[in-house]
Amino acid sequence: MKIRFSAEVESSLAAGMPVLALESTIITHGMPHPDNIEFALEAESNCRQQGVVPAIIAIVKGECCVGLEKAQIEFIGKDVSTKKVSRRELGVAISKNWSGGTTVSATMHIAHQSGISVFSTGGIGGVHRGAKKTFDVSQDLIALSQIPMVVVSAGAKAILDLPKTLEALETLGVPVLGFKTNEFPAFYSQKSGLCGLLRIENPGEAARVYRKNMEAGLTASTLVVNPVPEKNEIPDNEIKKIINDAINGAIENKIKGKDLTPFLLKEILKKTSGRSLETNKALAINNVSLGIKISKELSSSS
Repeated sequence: MKIRFSAEVESSLAAGMPVLALESTIITHGMPHPDNIEFALEAESNCRQQGVVPAIIAIVKGECCVGLEKAQIEFIGKDVSTKKVSRRELGVAISKNWSGGTTVSATMHIAHQSGISVFSTGGIGGVHRGAKKTFDVSQDLIALSQIPMVVVSAGAKAILDLPKTLEALETLGVPVLGFKTNEFPAFYSQKSGLCGLLRIENPGEAARVYRKNMEAGLTASTLVVNPVPEKNEIPDNEIKKIINDAINGAIENKIKGKDLTPFLLKEILKKTSGRSLETNKALAINNVSLGIKISKELSSSS
């Protein structure tokens, strides 16, 4: 696979220094401008301050880029024509010279091909509500079952059917570790009522479990779920009605497929008067912080 590395990422990978993969749909489709640019620059700054090289992954004019320059971040963050590129569309995006944000599945694929072992995102995709009729299930789940790396997220997006998503992760053989929790977080909220996860207390435990999974020949990712900080959460009993109203709006407007999640996030942003954006940024930065620590643990023990 032809990949264009930034000089910073390329030299760090060659030297065996810690590198953290970051997805770009949060920039292109997950946050409005200019919040998306501010988030990306803050995430990169946090990585560098703690001795880890950030590798934002995106498709820029038909090239798979691992590590973006500031001008590239601004380009994909401002240009309304940027696509949302999943793993199945990588060949199409390259052949048609698209520019786009890579979803969790596409980011994982490119990161793994690049030799990067740790990836921090906001929330993974999963089983959509009403999936027994629509069969709408995110490619993220398949990628998690097939690509061996550490993925840090605030659980799955709250717009999903969380019990079915967690069940699907179990069926697909994806180990799910709760960082200082035994409960699957619900993106905007710390609590989902779905308990029984293997709880870990520190980044070193996550790194050790991942290494043992690799030694055991497992091909799935190690998913580390990291609840949004309590001060930033929107409690489950507050966000549920807002999400339900947004989903009803999507049904009325016949919005589905890859357009569904961006539509719902925009509706939730409106209905929470911007509060959901602040929560989204806080949980994503929190996941970057944990990803930094795990990548340093893996690097120091290699």
